[in-house]
Amino acid sequence: MAQTTSSFSGSLERFTYFKKDDFEVDWETVSEGKFGFVYKVKFKLWREKCAVKAFTRFSDYRNMVQASKIGRIKFKYLTSIYGLFKDSYVVVMEYMSRGSLDNLLKTHVLMWPKKFQMIHEVTMGMNFLHSMKPRLLHLNLKLSNILLDDHLHVKISDFGVIQWDDSSSKTAFAEHLAARGNISYVPPETFSQNPEPPTSKYDVYSFAIVMWEILTQKRPYCGMNMTEILIRVTSGKRPSVEKVQDDQPHQCEEMSSIMQQCWRQDPSERPAFYEIVRLTEALSDVLKLPDNIPGRKIEKLPHKIETPRSLEALLRGDSKDLPEEPSDKDIVSFLKCKDFGTFKNVLKKEHVSMCFKDNNSLLHYAVATGNTECVRLVLNHGALVNCQSANGYTPLVFAVLKKFHEICGLLVECGADVNIAEQDLWTALHFASQCGDDRAVRLLLDAKAIADVEDKDGWTPLHLASQNGHENVVRHLLSRLSNVDQQEQSGRTALHTACEYGHLRIAKLLLTKGANPNRTDNTQTTALHLAAEQGHFRVARLLVTSGADVKCKNNRSYSALHFAALRGCTGICRLLLNHGENPDVITWQNWMPIHLAALKGHQETLLVLEENGSSLNGRGEGGWTPLHLACHHQNDEAVSVLLNVGTNPNVAEDGGWTPLHMACHKGSFTNVVLLIARHANVNMQNKNKDTPLHLAVQSSSVPIVKALLMNSADKNIVNCKGHTAFDLAQQAKNDEIMHLLTH
Repeated sequence: MAQTTSSFSGSLERFTYFKKDDFEVDWETVSEGKFGFVYKVKFKLWREKCAVKAFTRFSDYRNMVQASKIGRIKFKYLTSIYGLFKDSYVVVMEYMSRGSLDNLLKTHVLMWPKKFQMIHEVTMGMNFLHSMKPRLLHLNLKLSNILLDDHLHVKISDFGVIQWDDSSSKTAFAEHLAARGNISYVPPETFSQNPEPPTSKYDVYSFAIVMWEILTQKRPYCGMNMTEILIRVTSGKRPSVEKVQDDQPHQCEEMSSIMQQCWRQDPSERPAFYEIVRLTEALSDVLKLPDNIPGRKIEKLPHKIETPRSLEALLRGDSKDLPEEPSDKDIVSFLKCKDFGTFKNVLKKEHVSMCFKDNNSLLHYAVATGNTECVRLVLNHGALVNCQSANGYTPLVFAVLKKFHEICGLLVECGADVNIAEQDLWTALHFASQCGDDRAVRLLLDAKAIADVEDKDGWTPLHLASQNGHENVVRHLLSRLSNVDQQEQSGRTALHTACEYGHLRIAKLLLTKGANPNRTDNTQTTALHLAAEQGHFRVARLLVTSGADVKCKNNRSYSALHFAALRGCTGICRLLLNHGENPDVITWQNWMPIHLAALKGHQETLLVLEENGSSLNGRGEGGWTPLHLACHHQNDEAVSVLLNVGTNPNVAEDGGWTPLHMACHKGSFTNVVLLIARHANVNMQNKNKDTPLHLAVQSSSVPIVKALLMNSADKNIVNCKGHTAFDLAQQAKNDEIMHLLTH
């Protein structure tokens, strides 16, 4: 390692040091980039997975080590550093099994409670950093630095890697951030000439962008280069709140309000994290969610809590609630304390027939320790191998959940019934398949586990393995199945599930084994609909080349092209159009794909649809054109694209409103200017006889009123109530607009 300052060298002495030989030889690359590599490794002594982060720059390594407060930062929502390698820029840290939030948002549709929980947990971690003395700024908060554990709880990483150098300029600092791909998270004051260093409000702004990404599951400023983003941010524009999903709960408005406070232009107007954490806590509590992994449907999660709550204390070795002198009924205390020697000496035959909390047996507790000899001893004393806890878990299920393979084998040898189901009709094979434990799956199948067993919702182990991307498990299950297209209660097959979650190799495997690419669920949805809706291009391409019908519609008459257009998946749109889909295919509400792309503001998708002959002035429900939708949702870029390719700005919907009426009503000055430049009729009246000027006055938009008057708007036209624009301004007591209308 290069020579460092004495203070830094001294601080290193307080760290634990590791050698490469301390870890097993199989190092799995988790991520790589120009600033470093992250590997998943297993520490030989602990038998525990760790993450090893190798930095390419000494400064990043030094900053992270110093920011970790010499290993003393320990907080639930921050990743922990275990130690360092000597003579190299390598840090050994906590391994987060579910990867980064950046990756998860690409592959899973999260429920609203889970989104709120994640947002709140980020605020918890950031509030902790900002409450330290001295305060620790992150300056690198983004989705890829928010990591997730097995239950999708958040831990913030890489805090302190980026630090402000008083000797460098803001320009150099901004360039360094841009090189790391952080430009979307950088607040506007960073681009100013003010030489002041970043404050805590820098992180608050970055957090607001993270909030937007979690709520929308989209990328901010998609398709824009660094210069375009810089111009938008410094001029006060932010990602559109209209892009938050349509099925949002009413609490989302409050969360959105917090987000907009956090990205205010003036840093002093942004709240501090100690304020934000209280606000998000209240909203997160309202939409409380159990600690489950995201599941097959947006409205319901199929996954189990991995550990029965009555055994959690045992697994932690937590003995704080035990009496000092255990009686016979407290035989489990020796297991909890991992005092196996005493346990073996005091164990009696009558202990194995006792029931403890939640109907757990002594065998359940013995299995939970992971100690095979204790399990064997309890079995030899006559324990019932198939006893069930209050929720129906057998000792075998718990051994499967904890991946105690040796114990699994012992229980099976001693007569464990592998097909006993718990209260939701999950068998051990369901749990093993969901966890991706192919070793346990093989063991259970060899022990005559029913491969196509269904839970109470009709889900089979194949559905679960396909949903969670466990290819090896899928292979094992397929070898024992005759029907690859088995449907659960909503009609979905394993192929539906694999395609919804973007698992290309599993989809390919299922198709090879005869899965029907055109099988529909109860809503007539195909796997192609789901792949298009989630934006999985490679999966969609596989389905199309495997015979999927691109023209198939669901029960609302939505085709895959509608879903792709709604999401802005231009590549999928092009794929479907090239394979014969009609660009003007309509839903039962008469919406065409171009309407949906305009609704969400997807510029590139609009251009592809136009290039393939889509009707620019097509009328959907209520006679709305794509331009009406773009104006109503204030999607400036979409309005510009539509006008540039020749959309008629004077088409009126069923109520007589033109796009210019919409823009004036919404107070969107940019769109008004764009429409006027394309010869929109400024004096057109809707069915209430209102002109755009009437609506501009009602929205109190002085710039729009000026623009209309400069372009020959007739201020003397009366509406159906006999009011001129001046009358409306007078009623609203808007002196500035009254002055404009009288001069």
